[in-house]
Amino acid sequence: MNNVVDSEWAESRFPLYTADNIHSLYSTSNLPMYKINEHLTVLIAIAAGKGILKAGDRMYELEEGSVLLLPEHTDAALIANRLHSLHAYKLAIGTREQTRPAPSGSMTRKSEVASNPSILFFSYEPSIVAGVEELYVHRSPESEARHVRNQIVFHQVLLQLLEKQESKHAASEQPSMERSIAYLENHYSEKITSERLAEIAGVSRSHFSILFKQLTGFSPNEYLSRLRVHRAKELLISGSGTLREIALKVGYKDEFYLSRRFKQQTGAAPSSYNRGSIGRVAVMLTPYASHLLLLGLEPTVIISDNNEYVNAAGLQPPQTMVFISGDSSKELVNSVLLDHNVELIIAASQHLNHFGLSAEHLRAVAPVVEISWMEIGWKEHLRLIANAIERSDRAELWLAEFEQEEQAARSRVQQSGVANEIITILVIKPEKLLVYGARNVGYVMYQSLRLQPPAKIKLEIEKLGDQLHSIPIEISELAEYAGDRLLVIVFPDVKGSTAHSEAIFNSSYWHELSAVQRNNVHHLDMDEWIPYNPVSIRLQLQRAVELFAGIQ
Repeated sequence: MNNVVDSEWAESRFPLYTADNIHSLYSTSNLPMYKINEHLTVLIAIAAGKGILKAGDRMYELEEGSVLLLPEHTDAALIANRLHSLHAYKLAIGTREQTRPAPSGSMTRKSEVASNPSILFFSYEPSIVAGVEELYVHRSPESEARHVRNQIVFHQVLLQLLEKQESKHAASEQPSMERSIAYLENHYSEKITSERLAEIAGVSRSHFSILFKQLTGFSPNEYLSRLRVHRAKELLISGSGTLREIALKVGYKDEFYLSRRFKQQTGAAPSSYNRGSIGRVAVMLTPYASHLLLLGLEPTVIISDNNEYVNAAGLQPPQTMVFISGDSSKELVNSVLLDHNVELIIAASQHLNHFGLSAEHLRAVAPVVEISWMEIGWKEHLRLIANAIERSDRAELWLAEFEQEEQAARSRVQQSGVANEIITILVIKPEKLLVYGARNVGYVMYQSLRLQPPAKIKLEIEKLGDQLHSIPIEISELAEYAGDRLLVIVFPDVKGSTAHSEAIFNSSYWHELSAVQRNNVHHLDMDEWIPYNPVSIRLQLQRAVELFAGIQ
């Protein structure tokens, strides 16, 4: 099968921020209250005086320098202190999609400022207040230069808000309510009472229910039901037991009670749960997005720390995928997933842990299918994901076609001069030197084409198979791993520089290698040879044939 490559990489597109309107507000003894309910996110900056902001059951004490960020459609009221008039600025912040043509395969990220589901309060941020005040004073710019200056000030305010959000999230300890929610998420299969949860939270039972719904959007009973039903779906997907066994595992007394709850929440009985109808899937990390696209299903949301995305002829480019950073708060992640009605989440536990997330927490949103990352290879990734959405036939057809391509490529390369050579894959990172094993480019070289790895790598592959990613080495060990031919990939540092590789290339250890002396060194592009998913592996196989076929 011939694939014409469009691009393996596509940018991630953030929405554009807009200052929709700005007002100066005064609350005095004669007019002590100003009500707020905007369809946009609202920034309140206190310029002078004292008072409170009341939103539902929550109250925030305000004084000069205080800043609040209110989610859209928040019912709130600014109330002045009887002895101190309150002067505030109200800035409505909107977002809109970029209008320039989007690259094929581009992804849209959610706004951290405009998508946060909770009120953010900062007790003293005078620089933000000063920026908002400047925007109000110059709200009707007299020149284009002032207009541009306003845009700069507006985005400086947004930047400060984002930085404050990040630092507040990083520094905060888990409040008592969150401990209670975490307890529910980890003990949902047991008998749990509202009194016990309220005790963990350190609040009254009635107040606990109010706070719980404010934090999660669900009552405690609704949340518990979602946890149990979604876990039941996970067990149905994996084929783990009878309905009665599943009911007992998730905390119901029998299969009839499970069926009742299941039908209340989903509209169907567990016996007729149709995985093939799942259409809204979220994935943790972009390689799993590529697996889904290969199976004909576009992910609804991608949670990741980078914008890596594979796009090649034969795959429908993504149209509406939403990208959210894995570093986002748990609340924002949940909000985005709920907003997009996600029906299934696919992730590896190690990636969830890396970003401070967990299957237990995400399970309240949707069932979580955990696909191990390092423990298995890309083919098994594909098979397990296909099983989760009942597209195994499609996966096996693709794999059968790929195996035919592997055989043809192996036949061509085995006729070349590299067939009897030892091939070493050397990866130079800013902080370390690695020799690659059976994953990434190593899969194509050592498994698809069956070329010979260095002896030490071969022993490890025999023991670990697909789990052998790489082995770190010192520069003094180069000769022990260097074969007849070197494939070299250099990772740039955070500034995009590859200058750190010069220490390797200029060393005596490098120049003493026979592959270097015979000019048998190939420098490979990281973006083309590192991605680890079915589409990238196929592209790497084609590139490997082009690289080696002409060598005598």
